[in-house]
Amino acid sequence: MQRAGSIAYRSTDSHSHRQQSMNPPRFFVLAGLYLAASLSHAAGITFIDIPADKDGPPLRGAVWSPCSMPAEKIVLGPLVIDAVKNCPLSGERLPLVVISHGTGGSFLGHHDTAAALADAGFVVAAISHPGDNFQDRSRQTHLSVFATRPNDMKRLLDYMLASWQGHDKLDTARIGIFGFSRGGYTALAAIGSVPNWTIRKDLCPPGSTIPACEEISRKEFPAPPVPDPRIKAAVIADPLNFFDAQGLKQVTIPIQLWASAYGGDGVTPQTVAALRHALPVAPEWHVAANAAHFAFLAPCTPALASASPVECRDDPGFNRVSFHAMFDVRVVRFFERSLGR
Repeated sequence: MQRAGSIAYRSTDSHSHRQQSMNPPRFFVLAGLYLAASLSHAAGITFIDIPADKDGPPLRGAVWSPCSMPAEKIVLGPLVIDAVKNCPLSGERLPLVVISHGTGGSFLGHHDTAAALADAGFVVAAISHPGDNFQDRSRQTHLSVFATRPNDMKRLLDYMLASWQGHDKLDTARIGIFGFSRGGYTALAAIGSVPNWTIRKDLCPPGSTIPACEEISRKEFPAPPVPDPRIKAAVIADPLNFFDAQGLKQVTIPIQLWASAYGGDGVTPQTVAALRHALPVAPEWHVAANAAHFAFLAPCTPALASASPVECRDDPGFNRVSFHAMFDVRVVRFFERSLGR
């Protein structure tokens, strides 16, 4: 059954039960927060509010940072995260990574990866994209959100480097970006990729009344994204791909690219592989075996798994907790190599 407001098709392989869509859906039901089954390390966490300005509405998010204090239990609605709230920031010239979540997600969707990076000495910042998060989906089905998402990340970087309380301890020459699903699109756009809105005809069947499909049909495309030269490396997981070789020709920074074996929600193994081959500089390539699209989200609590089974259920033979133990290590190592320790 097609989700209302989605741009969808069904895959033709043995996992055809996995609906693909441009718009994910009913996830993040429990306040949109994910909690790993266990966190072996503590990280400092600070919640941030970036005020509205001429470039966009307010942004809500969090910053993870290196912390030497013992972990404590932080209650976030129905969830409890092991971290240290407002832990004093130590160190100088710290590298920074910003995170872009998938459609309908939140700034806490990849909290385990953020904490792993903080444990390794990175500062990590994530926000919820206005109009495309679990609380506000007002622009989720419109092309305009594909233009504002990269700008959200620019505004986040501006804030972190100029206004955040620890901005003077950040190294402006060592900045990375992490993006998942539509956040993968966002990361690619932020590092210089230009989308071709006509190449994903599978997402817009003839006669579709989805606003984005109608806009594509009328060739009402948003302005091309403006690349952010401050970003020096990117980790991209199961991205929603609207890019061809022509649109990727300006991308030259190091990329770690991940694909799930089965895909989902508008992402297929084929479209991610096509991105891999179209990039002018070969990325570090990984395929998550036996994994579907949502495997890249942090492991779910039992309560969240019960409330949001589609996003939390994994196929037999795949263990999300074990996968993330490996995934987070590889993400950390890539950024360490690409940005320097």
